[in-house]
Amino acid sequence: MESDFIYHITTKEEWAAAQAKGFYESATLATEGFIHNSTEQQVAGVLDRYYKGRTGLVKLKIEKSKVERPLVFELAGSINEVFPHIHGALNLDAVVEVTEL
Repeated sequence: MESDFIYHITTKEEWAAAQAKGFYESATLATEGFIHNSTEQQVAGVLDRYYKGRTGLVKLKIEKSKVERPLVFELAGSINEVFPHIHGALNLDAVVEVTEL
């Protein structure tokens, strides 16, 4: 069964900035046109590939049905896996849990 949730890794500072602005945008939204997310099973691999040794991180648990912008599952050719991408800013009420990593 497909999960109702997707996950996004960011820094505590970026999350605090999002709370001040009222929405969340990652750097990739400007450069790639979407916010990278993961399924629960993909989080460990993402942490290992992109965040190894980093501190001050948080994991956002996002309820898919509450995301107001297009949510598209797309192939990441470099590792041949399909990942969820949010094409636009993330509305904060879709974030149902924030976990420090």
